[in-house]
Amino acid sequence: MKVDIAETGSTPMLSRIADILVPTVGRLAVTTDPCADLAPGSIIAANHTSLADPAVVLAALHRLGVEPVIMAAAGLWRVPLLGGLLAREGHIPVFRGDRRDSGALDLAAAALEQGRLVLIYAEGRLPRRKDAGEAAPGTFHSGLARLAERTGAPVVPVGQAGARRVTSGSAVKQVAGLLTSPLRRPDLHVHVGTPLQLTGDRVVRTTRAHAAVTAAWQTAASCLGEPAGLAA
Repeated sequence: MKVDIAETGSTPMLSRIADILVPTVGRLAVTTDPCADLAPGSIIAANHTSLADPAVVLAALHRLGVEPVIMAAAGLWRVPLLGGLLAREGHIPVFRGDRRDSGALDLAAAALEQGRLVLIYAEGRLPRRKDAGEAAPGTFHSGLARLAERTGAPVVPVGQAGARRVTSGSAVKQVAGLLTSPLRRPDLHVHVGTPLQLTGDRVVRTTRAHAAVTAAWQTAASCLGEPAGLAA
């Protein structure tokens, strides 16, 4: 796998924390397609299944030498300590259903122009299922396609599986899962796919990106022995 990232100075604290914490709650494995390439100015598109999966993906990317800018729900900036860390490291708040939402794409485009990699969750929200099993990525919003159209940046599909074994379901189950995961240490898997250039209209771009992320997720899920054909 080729990894060629822009020089960004010291390791961002958020990625460093994820790399420390994730091995305490699970056993993480990372695989890549033969032609996977996390080049400067790429968009990383990952599936979103659990509150734990951003940390899992960050830890995996950290192992590959990549420290992305994350596009995440703006509410996280109100969380004590985490909010300050997100702001200090230049991550991008997304205000869903708000006129400020377009500003997030402006910031993401600027980061890509600077050679940073931008991690986006095109589903925009977690699945509403209560079980801990795997399911295919849900419907993508148009933000990923709009960002790729605007910047011409390649999209690197990333699939993760196993994060729902750490935390999923009701609030009580999520807390219980997080507390018991250091004892259970479930298997976690992240797979990085081959980059693609999105072409066509916005619907076609979104469909192609969804298919690529789904394929990456299927690889990750199959490595865990999970069924990988279920609809979200």
